Amino acid sequence: MATSSKAKKKTVRLASGRKRARQDVKLNAANTALRSKFRTVVKNVQKAVASGDKNKAGEMFTLAQSVIDSVADKGMFHKNKAARHKSRLAAKVKGLAVAA
Repeated sequence: MATSSKAKKKTVRLASGRKRARQDVKLNAANTALRSKFRTVVKNVQKAVASGDKNKAGEMFTLAQSVIDSVADKGMFHKNKAARHKSRLAAKVKGLAVAA
């Protein structure tokens, strides 16, 4: 008997369980959107650094900082991970400014 990764979910009988399932759908959608926004801002900073535009990279980095902090505050990932991402992006932006 092969198990598939997309196993059919059982319906919950208890009212509290049904409510929890409804909430999970909303939370999953919110988390997915937040994760996507995080990845997008990080990629935008990396693209600006790759293109060599230090002004745009600086602007994108300031925007990325607030998004990264808000994602960490909401518990999507640990604050140390947020700090690591910000630190690495800041180093790239600073390296671009020094190179120019």
